[in-house]
Amino acid sequence: MKKQFIRPYGDTSADGKMQLSFSLPVKPDAHGKEAARLLLKQMGFDDIDVCGMRDLNEGFTHFIAYASTSTAVDPANIKVKVVETAVMDMEETDAFVKEHIGRTLTVVGACIESDAHTVGIDAIMNMKGYSGRFGLERYKSFNAINMGAQVTSEELLARARAENADAILVSQVVTQKNIHIKNLTRLIELAEAERLRDKMLFICGGPRISHELAIELGYDAGFGTGSYSTDVASYIAIVMAERIRKGS
Repeated sequence: MKKQFIRPYGDTSADGKMQLSFSLPVKPDAHGKEAARLLLKQMGFDDIDVCGMRDLNEGFTHFIAYASTSTAVDPANIKVKVVETAVMDMEETDAFVKEHIGRTLTVVGACIESDAHTVGIDAIMNMKGYSGRFGLERYKSFNAINMGAQVTSEELLARARAENADAILVSQVVTQKNIHIKNLTRLIELAEAERLRDKMLFICGGPRISHELAIELGYDAGFGTGSYSTDVASYIAIVMAERIRKGS
């Protein structure tokens, strides 16, 4: 079977054209522009056109460039871990929980530690939801408890224990110096120490979170950019029903 390699698309199919955006500690002049071009050339790009530069002040410049690459990818060799549960809408999830679980599911969510950005956790949990999809607070089958931002891992686990939660949702938007990985790792370590890890689902989400990363960090699932409340609610409902069926 012939391999079907794929390349970036610009003006014509598989021409390898790419748009790149980056910053350098240089001035926005001819020397800075040449530095940007040489950098891309050394990275293996061809047909380089540095078409834009903007002074960021304090000796930094932001560049926009177009360039071509001969690199290609064989889709058949791509292997990635993704959440594979079916996605149901709110009414379908409520009906599924009623039929297969028979009780309300309690979910406790928060942005942990120093992270103060609630946009992610609110999109999943708040009643109004996001992009036409209601949050877990609107579901009849969920008791959704949103603790907000800058919640310590200890506080989150204590509330989850007190509520006898079925799942914990953790949002991490701030990612500078991989602080999200440190925070997420610490939460799991505390949960294991308090013997809570196997008593509830641990789910994390954020712009730099993938299902594969979540699994590596010890979570049950991870939801990144493009995920909605329907994805999370469906996953919780289906996995909890499966656990009940297996008697775990």
